[in-house]
Amino acid sequence: MKIAITGGSGFIATRLIQELRADGHDIEIIDIAHAKPIDIMDQENLDKALAGCDAVYHLAAEHRDDVFPRQKYYDVNGQGTQNVLNAATKNNIKKVIFTSTVAVYPLNSKYADENTAAEPFNDYGKSKLEAEKHIKAWAAQSSNNCATIIRPVVVFGENNRGNVYNLIHQITNGKFVMIGSGQNKKSMAYVGNIAVFLKSRLSAQENLEIFNYADKPDFMTQELTDVIYHALHRRKPKINIPYTVGILAGYTFDALAKITRRTFPISAIRVQKFCADTTVNASKAHDTEFKPKYNLGEGVERMVEHDFKEHVQSS
Repeated sequence: MKIAITGGSGFIATRLIQELRADGHDIEIIDIAHAKPIDIMDQENLDKALAGCDAVYHLAAEHRDDVFPRQKYYDVNGQGTQNVLNAATKNNIKKVIFTSTVAVYPLNSKYADENTAAEPFNDYGKSKLEAEKHIKAWAAQSSNNCATIIRPVVVFGENNRGNVYNLIHQITNGKFVMIGSGQNKKSMAYVGNIAVFLKSRLSAQENLEIFNYADKPDFMTQELTDVIYHALHRRKPKINIPYTVGILAGYTFDALAKITRRTFPISAIRVQKFCADTTVNASKAHDTEFKPKYNLGEGVERMVEHDFKEHVQSS
């Protein structure tokens, strides 16, 4: 098959492409960072890029916490998704696989499943929910259309520069201090596993399916940091900062960011997310024929060994 992948130069897409090419598929990369850049906001060139494709993985998104202006989330994630669907329709493509986010659920929602009411707490989640509505409308246009919406949790792995990388980086530099008790649970996903799950949806025949994705069992934050310290062969400190102190610091840095137009490693929303229970029910995904290649601990260890090899102390 010829498969288009928006955001094809990105973290998850790069691993997905490896999986798809290993099965003999031809890949069309749609990305503003590619050697031949294509912007999903450019409808004309997007239409041309999808010509001859049999399926589309739509992974392109605006996802950072510090995006300004906020409208950019809705432009890229909302209208950008509609543009992809327009191009799919124009090129008679009947299969679209879309990566949304668990941020469509309320903050601190306990073990949300796919039937939990959506109530996004930030602009990223709201814009992704808007994109989901476009996907559902496209699926409803024809019984021959096949759409999969996947709502991943935090995805980490080798060469990623997201939240887990930042946590490991802080630990390696001796700048990490636990905020809160560390008893809150985190649903997480290793990139090597979600890439395989995404690939598995290529054979789907349903008109519309929605899946949460997380690797199980969940880690508590203190368990995650335990694995990191163990992989680095370092002793874990026992100092914790109370949550109220951490959130106050976050709001202070938010104010500085607005004044200086700079970004800082601490923000109120990052403190909230770090200390929140962000767990989801991913039973539906794991009840399919898909089988993950690695457990969470192995994924974290692989990332530490690959990206922080120089910081691993000899035991």
